[in-house]
Amino acid sequence: MFTGIIEEVGAVRAAHPGKLIISATRIIEDTKEGDSISINGACLTVTEISDDSFSVDMMPETLRRTNLGLLQPGEKVNLERALAVGGRLGGHFVQGHVDETGRVISITPEEEALLVRFEAPQEIMRYIVRKGFIAVDGVSLTVVECDSSSFEVSLVAFTQQTTNLASKRPGDVVNLEVDIIAKYVERLRGEASSVVTMEFLAEHGFLSAPQR
Repeated sequence: MFTGIIEEVGAVRAAHPGKLIISATRIIEDTKEGDSISINGACLTVTEISDDSFSVDMMPETLRRTNLGLLQPGEKVNLERALAVGGRLGGHFVQGHVDETGRVISITPEEEALLVRFEAPQEIMRYIVRKGFIAVDGVSLTVVECDSSSFEVSLVAFTQQTTNLASKRPGDVVNLEVDIIAKYVERLRGEASSVVTMEFLAEHGFLSAPQR
């Protein structure tokens, strides 16, 4: 489990089929093999570690669902260690399970902030609401506006300085993870609507049995 508050921006040292080597400093201070680290919002397991880098393996599902397979040496990535029990939750609950990728549509300066609009698949947009949470490349953000096919966020100066989002350009692919609470609500509503029918109420003694 993560918070979406990025701890460090690392850099891709090497990108091999199914494997990444990431240069980092702060993120590896107390990290050991087997620990989970979020890379651009995708939860991956550390397989090797050195004084200034760590390695992760990527299974085919990760490559299908994320932008990690597109990374090239030198590219910047957002890094976050798993949430420690008792730690502050500054963002929102981020699982590190990327739902789909989106694409940058536009970037508009607004005083010191940047308004960034992302295109996203319809199966993702159904969970996105104005003032709700969204994780973009692992960064916890608040949705400013949204329509049926895109949403907009505002990047404050701090977010621009401490993540890789300010370096994005129109057309760039990003990882998206929607708020898990929205998924649970949809599932519960779906189960309720499929179970609580007139026949269900009658069967359980709330109504007289329907006449046939």
